[in-house]
Order: sequence, then C-alpha cells, then structure tokens
Amino acid sequence: MRVSGVLRVLALIFATVTTLIIIRNYMRFSTKTIRLPRWLAAAHQGWSVSSPEVMKHKCGLIKPCPANHFAFKIASGAANVVGPTMCFENHMIMSPVKNNVGRGLNIALVNGTTGAVLSQSAFDMYSGDVKHLVKFLKEIPEGALVLVASYDDPGTKMNDEARKLFTNLGSSYAKQLGFRDSWVFIGAKDLKDKSPFEQFLKNNPNNNKYEGWPELLEMEGCVPPRPF
Repeated sequence: MRVSGVLRVLALIFATVTTLIIIRNYMRFSTKTIRLPRWLAAAHQGWSVSSPEVMKHKCGLIKPCPANHFAFKIASGAANVVGPTMCFENHMIMSPVKNNVGRGLNIALVNGTTGAVLSQSAFDMYSGDVKHLVKFLKEIPEGALVLVASYDDPGTKMNDEARKLFTNLGSSYAKQLGFRDSWVFIGAKDLKDKSPFEQFLKNNPNNNKYEGWPELLEMEGCVPPRPF
C-alpha cells in the first residue's frame, strides 16, 4: 500500500508539472503571435485614445483648394501688440516671426500665374511718408496679386491718391479706411469688378474688442489666377 501510494503521488506530481509546462508554452506562443491594434490595446489597458487629428492643407486650410487655385490665409495685426501674418501657397510671406512686418500697411505682391512671391514691404501710415506707398502701388506689375494686411494704424497718412489706387485694385473699403481700422485685402491691377477677397472693421470705441482698436481680421480661402 505504501509503494502504491507513493506511485500515485508521483503520478499526480508528474501530471501537474506536465500540465503547467504545456500551459506556459501556450501562453508564450499566444503572446508572440497575437498583436492587438494600438487603439484597442490602449483601451484595454485603460488609456485614453485621442481622436485622429484633422488633416490640414496649405496655409492650414481644412479643405484643399481646387485645381488652378492658390491657398491663402491673411490676418491683420491685433491692436499694436501682435503683427499681421500673410501665408500664400503654404509660404509664410510676412509675419512677426520673420520680423518683416510693421505698423501701417503690410503689402506683398505675388505672381498671379505661378504664385511666386515678387516683393513685400511695410508702410508706416502713422508717421511715415505716404509718397512711398503711392510709388509702390503705381509700380505694381501687370498680372500681380496684391495682398494687404493692416497693423495698428493703416489710415492716418492715407490720401486721396492712395485710396484711388487701392480702389482700382478692387477694394471696396479703401475710401473709408481710417485711424486704427482693421483691414485685409487681396486685389489685382485694373479689375473690372470689386474683389471678393476683402474684410474691413471700423475703429469704433463702442464696439472695439481691444482698448482703442477693433478686433483683428482673418481671411482665408482659395484665389483663382488672374483675372478674378
């Protein structure tokens, strides 16, 4: 009886060890061959799963532009603190980071066929000489797109000649542009109609968002090659 009892115990131990070895090998195999998707694994372990980011296109637009159109985003300055930004076809032409913006009117010229940047400049409309702006506007080449963003004060030095030149570029608001107004605009030389790419906000103490200045303006979209 003692011998048979010992044999039973040994058989039980052997069976238990064998079972454990089989289970261990199976678990190793399972771990190596089963791969959960990243989002499912994260959820299984109690992690939060972030939603996929919205795809951005040229100049940060949510939707891509149609064929033969240029993407753009223009923002006027915020009061006299943050300068304007001007992006065209995913190229940041002017911005405070590039250190090429200034008080007054910030203007860039872009080839209306290729989208290549031709020039950019800032004109001080508070204490500068408006003759420099007038000369610049008169020398705009044929086929160029004109991008404009205001900063701080775009209107104090504005005269009738400059207003007329902007009006000829397609502006609807150049005639009333005044002290500390906000203005963003895209135009072109000798347009037959008014440009659809323009925003204007009058400096009004009763409605201003900032103390002494109206809210900044931001305009984005897709502009066709000249003419539009």
